[in-house]
Amino acid sequence: MKKTIITVVGKDTVGIIAKVCTYLADNQINILDISQTIVQDYFNMMMIVDTNKTTKDFALIVEELGVLGESIGVIIKCQKEEIFNQMHRI
Repeated sequence: MKKTIITVVGKDTVGIIAKVCTYLADNQINILDISQTIVQDYFNMMMIVDTNKTTKDFALIVEELGVLGESIGVIIKCQKEEIFNQMHRI
């Protein structure tokens, strides 16, 4: 399993989750875990996804999600699980 951490941050608007999840489903990326919160009109979501079945290169996924984020007014970042774990070790 190839896990990726996706974070989405920005002003809350209608459809953020729907648009991100539609992109993932269209690209055979399975959501393993998801957490979202809204604090004073600011949206924050973290997802752990499995990219094992997608045919797209990781760099292309990062680029496309970045473009999607811009179009809906949020910042979307992706990191491979092993990089995320190394960056957040104590």
